[in-house]
Amino acid sequence: MPGYVFILVLLVLMWFMLIRPQRRRQLDTQRMINSLEVGKEIVTAGGLYGTVTALEGDEVRLEIADGIEVRIAKRAVAGVVSDEEDSDELEEADDQEDETTATLSP
Repeated sequence: MPGYVFILVLLVLMWFMLIRPQRRRQLDTQRMINSLEVGKEIVTAGGLYGTVTALEGDEVRLEIADGIEVRIAKRAVAGVVSDEEDSDELEEADDQEDETTATLSP
């Protein structure tokens, strides 16, 4: 009987450590892809940054430079680049650096 309990505990741990986080990542990725809109700046899995110009079924038209537009699969979108979040993170990092410098100064 104790052997069955051990196996059951291992299965529950595997569920919480492997399967559940993977499903959460898949749902987050699906939500991000569904929230794509024309005008948003994105980064692809291949590292291309660009602005969405059109959404066509499972494809995205992406302007990567003035007058240069490429067609990519929606599943190749790795993330949405947000200027507000990036500037907030940079400001927080600068503030922390200033505090550290101030405490280290004689």
